[in-house]
Amino acid sequence: MRAVVIDQLQALPSVREVPDPACPPHGAVVRVEATGVCRSDWHAWMGHDVVRLPHVPGHELAGTVVEVGPDVRTRRVGERVTVPFVCACGTCAACTAGEQQVCERQTQPGFTGWGSFAELVALDHADLNLVPLPDGVSSVAAASLGCRFATAYRALTVHGRVNAGAVVAVHGCGGVGLSAVMIAVARGARVVAVDVAAEALAAARELGAEVVDATGLTPEEVATRVVELSGGGAHVSLDALGSPATAVASVLGLRRRGRHVQVGLLLAEHARTPLPMDRVVAWELELYGSHGMAAHEYPAMLDDVVAGRLDPERLVGRRVGLDEAPAALAAMSGPATGAGMTIVVP
Repeated sequence: MRAVVIDQLQALPSVREVPDPACPPHGAVVRVEATGVCRSDWHAWMGHDVVRLPHVPGHELAGTVVEVGPDVRTRRVGERVTVPFVCACGTCAACTAGEQQVCERQTQPGFTGWGSFAELVALDHADLNLVPLPDGVSSVAAASLGCRFATAYRALTVHGRVNAGAVVAVHGCGGVGLSAVMIAVARGARVVAVDVAAEALAAARELGAEVVDATGLTPEEVATRVVELSGGGAHVSLDALGSPATAVASVLGLRRRGRHVQVGLLLAEHARTPLPMDRVVAWELELYGSHGMAAHEYPAMLDDVVAGRLDPERLVGRRVGLDEAPAALAAMSGPATGAGMTIVVP
């Protein structure tokens, strides 16, 4: 198969022929029809996540099952599927409690093993992790659900508990941030979106958000703008970027008893980012981390897509071929150019 291969961290990956993946006894091999270029892939390429070289990135995918292992009972060759970026084991304490997104023995395509920047990808525990796609959901739309949209969906519905009338602040309007804006607006919330890029702010405004341009502002100044614009602070605030500045601004922009959800990854030197815990205690704020969404939670999100309440394909900025994927990945080292997600169609 053809695949994007990282041979050296922070060096431009190559596209070349590599061996087809072996099918796990409990797993499946999927022919990739679309896969997202995510900042998490960039973190692996930069070395912020440990991966074994040579490595094939990619974890937001949709495609068709071409092989299943002998232990698989419910999935079939020819099914169109997507998959959470956390492939759960199904037997650990977290899995038996229904919390597969934090499985103790999880595997992740594109991180613990080769991923979906390829024509084929092997996935573990197919009965548990593969999500059949409704006919009305395209492969590009399903790939855009990937980690960004699904993570935003669970962050808002489970941790944020967002309902009509709530004020939601979204810090960072990349793929996950714009997903959060769309989902919050669809749930009847008033949304304040924060970014420094004009195109990202324009996209958030088009989705129904009020916006704050954070260019040149301190986290405290950003928070003050959010509080002023929202009439007292957000009920729920997401750091959808993952930086010390956005995390602090997200917490300080909350009203009393508000909920901060950390969605953007804080890695490397930022892994132990300080937060204003004095405010957390005095105002009884709630802090959550959000790490994807388990396969069993996908049907509600897919129902919203099929019904037209959510349109993830609207968040796709551009489609590229496999040969263009290395440059798209490396481009994440610079300032954002254009709004929306990049989807690779192998």
